[in-house]
Amino acid sequence: MKTRVIPVLLLRNSGLYKTVKFKDPRYIGDPINSVRIFNEKEVDELAFIDISATPAGRGPDFDMLDQIAGEAFMPMAYGGGITTFEQVQRILSLGFEKVIFNTAAFDHPAVLSETSRVYGAQAVVGCLDVKKTLLGRYELYTHSGSKKRNVSLSDQIASFERLGVGEILVNAIDRDGVMKGYDTALVKAVSSQCSVPVIACGGAGSLDDLGAAVKEGGASAVAAGSMFVYKGVHRAVLINYPDRRELKARLP
Repeated sequence: MKTRVIPVLLLRNSGLYKTVKFKDPRYIGDPINSVRIFNEKEVDELAFIDISATPAGRGPDFDMLDQIAGEAFMPMAYGGGITTFEQVQRILSLGFEKVIFNTAAFDHPAVLSETSRVYGAQAVVGCLDVKKTLLGRYELYTHSGSKKRNVSLSDQIASFERLGVGEILVNAIDRDGVMKGYDTALVKAVSSQCSVPVIACGGAGSLDDLGAAVKEGGASAVAAGSMFVYKGVHRAVLINYPDRRELKARLP
C-alpha cells in the first residue's frame, strides 16, 4: 500500500489517554502494552504525542520514550515539549525516526531547521492544530489546543517549508475524538498549498473516512486515535487495527 495508516497515541503523565476536541482526557491504558499489541498488528507507523509536556512547561519524558522504543518494531514519531536541538538528538538516538513539531515551530523555529539540516527533511514533521470558526475560517493553536496563534494557515505552511519539514500533520481540533469523519476541506486546503506529503488527522471513525482523506483531501497518509483504541458504539477500550485486505480495498 502506498498510503500509510498511522495510529496516534496520546501520552499524559506516563499513561495513554484519548481526548475529544483536545479536552476531557480519558485514560486508556499503559503505552507499553499498546505498543506490543500494535507490533502484533504490524502497523505502518506509530505517532506518540505528549499532550501534557508543553502545557506543563517540561520537556519529553525520555525514560518513557526509551521504554517505548525498546518495545516497538515499527517506525515511530514523537512530539511534545521539544524546545532544543539536544532534545531532538536524544529522541532520535533512542530509535525514533521522526520528530513532530507544533509549538516549537512558532517559539523555537531554529530547532526545526537544524534538525532538517542534520538529519534530513524526512525526520521533521510539522504539525498544524487547527480549529474552524463559526464563520468558516481556520485558526491555528499550540499548547495542546489552548493557545491561539495569530498566523494564517497559508503563512504557517510556507514557514514549515522554509524550515525544511518533510511532512505536515494537519489535525482538526473540532473533529478530534468525534469519529464522524475528517475535515476533508481542511486537508485539501493544506495539501493544495504545500509540496510535501500531508498526514490527515482528527475525526476518523471508519475505513471510508480514511479513504475520503486521501481521495477528497489529497492526503498522503492518514492518522487516527479513537478509531484504533475504541471498539463499538459504547467505545469499549480495545486496541485494534484494520485488516490489510480491508485497507487495500479503500486506500491506494
